[in-house]
Amino acid sequence: MKKNNKEYARRIIEILSAQYPDIKCALEYEHPFQLLAAVILSAQCTDERVNKITKELFKKYKTVKDYALADLAELEDIVRPAGFFRNKAKNIIGSAKIIIEKYGGKVPETMQELLVLPGVARKTANVVLGNAFGKNEGIAVDTHVIRISNLLKLASNDDPVKIEKNLMAIVAREHWTLFSHLIQTLGRRVCKARNPDHAACPIKDICPSSGKISAA
Repeated sequence: MKKNNKEYARRIIEILSAQYPDIKCALEYEHPFQLLAAVILSAQCTDERVNKITKELFKKYKTVKDYALADLAELEDIVRPAGFFRNKAKNIIGSAKIIIEKYGGKVPETMQELLVLPGVARKTANVVLGNAFGKNEGIAVDTHVIRISNLLKLASNDDPVKIEKNLMAIVAREHWTLFSHLIQTLGRRVCKARNPDHAACPIKDICPSSGKISAA
């Protein structure tokens, strides 16, 4: 891992923010529960595919109550293209029921409360808190963040929990949500797992894996 990691992380954010000035959550939504449902669907599924699914999903189900009362088979049929559709549909309905019963129909705004919902782990909670409520409680670690954090020598393992802890120690808290968006965007557009475009990488001059500088 590089020395002076906080300054290194700050520089990465500075460069990527200039490259992607209008970056935001890739999942399309209008209210917190829609985002929650979309993130549940996004497990092992691309955001692009999720957005196609939710266009139909959000037309049929408008409110949290609609999801709580949804017919499981009908919901499964809509979300089938996301993969693991039975569990995902069950978790969306289960989350809606708990939100109505315990939280008056409003998606809770704390990590502790979100983690009680079925299908919700830290990554999902971080996405909802950071994007729907503007709360930086952690860093959403997906496959892009895992892979690129290792390439940048900000992490040295594939454990999302350990990577999040490492990143939270060196990335300024006000940038936690932004950091995820920037790294994910870099991963989708340039630093792809297959055929990465090294020449187009905006941080190639400071990335230890670019071959331009030492990894020390």
